[in-house]
Amino acid sequence: MGNPRVLLVLFFIAFITVAQSIPFIVLHGIYNKCKSRGIQNFVKLLSDWSGSQGYCLEIGNGSWDSWTKPLLKQTAIACEKVVKMFGSFFVPGSLIGRGIIEFCDGGPPVKNFISVGGPHAGTASIPLCGSELICTLVDDILKFVIYSSLVQEHLTLSGYVKIPIDIAGYIKGCRFLPKLNNEIINKRNSTYKQRFASLQNLVLIMFEQDKILIPKETSWFGYYPAGAFHPVLPVQQTKLYTEDWIGLKTLDEAGKVKFVNVSGDHADISCSEMKTYIVPYLKDQTSRVTRPKIQEPSSDC
Repeated sequence: MGNPRVLLVLFFIAFITVAQSIPFIVLHGIYNKCKSRGIQNFVKLLSDWSGSQGYCLEIGNGSWDSWTKPLLKQTAIACEKVVKMFGSFFVPGSLIGRGIIEFCDGGPPVKNFISVGGPHAGTASIPLCGSELICTLVDDILKFVIYSSLVQEHLTLSGYVKIPIDIAGYIKGCRFLPKLNNEIINKRNSTYKQRFASLQNLVLIMFEQDKILIPKETSWFGYYPAGAFHPVLPVQQTKLYTEDWIGLKTLDEAGKVKFVNVSGDHADISCSEMKTYIVPYLKDQTSRVTRPKIQEPSSDC
């Protein structure tokens, strides 16, 4: 039989495990909610496979707030909820998970961070719209107002849209990603870098046929050069990496970054790939785990 795939209806998802007790938190992406059958099944499968307790962390009322609440507000809410849930332990999506690692005070060190299709370096277009004429027009219009206060306050996606030919506007107007990636020259925070660089494992999963993230290499922190839409720079050629703004180079040189690419469209991950690239890092012995070999596909989850 073929290798079954689990299509996650979300933009990006993240897992965080903490050093003390190794529970993990699943952060769903935009246009999803913890109560959805797919997310509930996803958390249950990973809990069963890893033997670790998993939780889905909801921010606000699910789907609607995931679209409309600014990412800085979502991060603050997530931090507060996790501290309440676990006392001194913390962690929708990869960017909020990373934001909690960098921004959240009072939590213990995070052990492993697993990102499934996260737009870590940004995305150059509005996700999910498609190629129809109306979507093209909407996309073009939004590019002119994406960094306005009104859009930044009410459209979550605007917090990580990075137009390569308007980097000045992005740095000035985008309220989340420039801070998260320590891109603002006079406001770089060494604490953000220190916290992110303290991870034991950073797993970055990219989808080869990803049509949501532009470019798909943003899942690995790769992106376009300033001022152009081509070529896509590999992460090692970006300033974020070479100047080590968030500690990514430090992690990579220590052998703690796993760059994983899988086939399929955005978040279309198979059960075999979940068991291979996610489950080992939800277990207590993950600090000793290197990138595992591909397992033989199972007939079902």
